[in-house]
Amino acid sequence: MKRKLSHFVVCSALVASLTSCAALDTNQKQGTAVGAGVGAGVGAVLGQAIGRDTKGTLIGAGIGAALGGLAGNQIGRYMDNQEQALRNAMASSEAASIQRSEDVLTATFKGETFFAHDSATLLPGGYTEIARIARVLNQYNQTQIEVGGHTDSTGSEQYNLQLSMRRAEAVKNALAQQGVNPARIRAVGYGESRPISSNPAMNRRVEITIIPLTN
Repeated sequence: MKRKLSHFVVCSALVASLTSCAALDTNQKQGTAVGAGVGAGVGAVLGQAIGRDTKGTLIGAGIGAALGGLAGNQIGRYMDNQEQALRNAMASSEAASIQRSEDVLTATFKGETFFAHDSATLLPGGYTEIARIARVLNQYNQTQIEVGGHTDSTGSEQYNLQLSMRRAEAVKNALAQQGVNPARIRAVGYGESRPISSNPAMNRRVEITIIPLTN
């Protein structure tokens, strides 16, 4: 009986929140409702797992709804503010460009600013750029970060993959030295697999992708 009731709580929270979205007239309100519904469902499951009773399920659903609603309501504005801070921080940089896709931010850096040819040792210019972006990442810590290393197609594919990974790790370590929590950062080497131009110099780059945390 208790298990059936917990399932009912999860389903009711999700259905109620999703149904209410049809009547909401703003993206912000819809985000709040969807977030609350998902949060309630997750919270209910966690509450049941921890408390192993109906009371635990109900408490978990309430906590999950509150957290999910906060994320759904605030994430867009949070990323708006972070984007502006990032653009301000990088305004004087000739090595970086900033792009946004929905609520994901990407800072792309020219590879020669960070590394010498065939090297994974950061240059002084790379440390300067990392210090700029790290200040923003520390200010807006409700995000996950992917550091992507990219190369041109000179040399073997396997070698380029390894070189790009070493470079991504070097940038991750430098960000950590600037106070960015390394648990937030994922280093990925893409090698030559994601070219963006016929110009090899454009493909030799470092991309720092910033993704919002959601409940």
